[in-house]
Amino acid sequence: MEAFVHVLHAVLAGAWLGGVAFTTLVVSPALKEMKWSVAERMAVRSVIGRHYARVGTANLSLLALFAVLDGIFNRGVMLYTEYVLLLVLFALTAAHGAYFGRRLRELAAAEREARDPAEARERAGRRLALQRVSFGVSMTNLAVSAVVAVLAVAAGL
Repeated sequence: MEAFVHVLHAVLAGAWLGGVAFTTLVVSPALKEMKWSVAERMAVRSVIGRHYARVGTANLSLLALFAVLDGIFNRGVMLYTEYVLLLVLFALTAAHGAYFGRRLRELAAAEREARDPAEARERAGRRLALQRVSFGVSMTNLAVSAVVAVLAVAAGL
């Protein structure tokens, strides 16, 4: 039972890392290459994000559950570190989905609906600044996810 819990813990951590890496390093750059308007790209990214959120939330929740179960069998400082990092991942993921995605979509729509070029440039500037922060959050999520995956594998060693 102990080995099964550990393997599932490690597999869930790998699946989470793979999903984060795929959306950050493949989906987002691919959408930037589309010849759609910014608002259209944001709308598509939002739909992808909503669908991925269902899978990702289930994955992250199961990862947390199996990290705790693995901790019952293999106590150690690494697991406590992983628990803290899992809380960080929940916070980063929630903030990204609840704030950044919604706000970027709103700014892209406002940019499209601007009455004059100066207003459109101002809104585009705000959107680009927020996109840079959002990218930083995504990269932080990716880095923390990689550490969690390493800790998940190392927990049973």
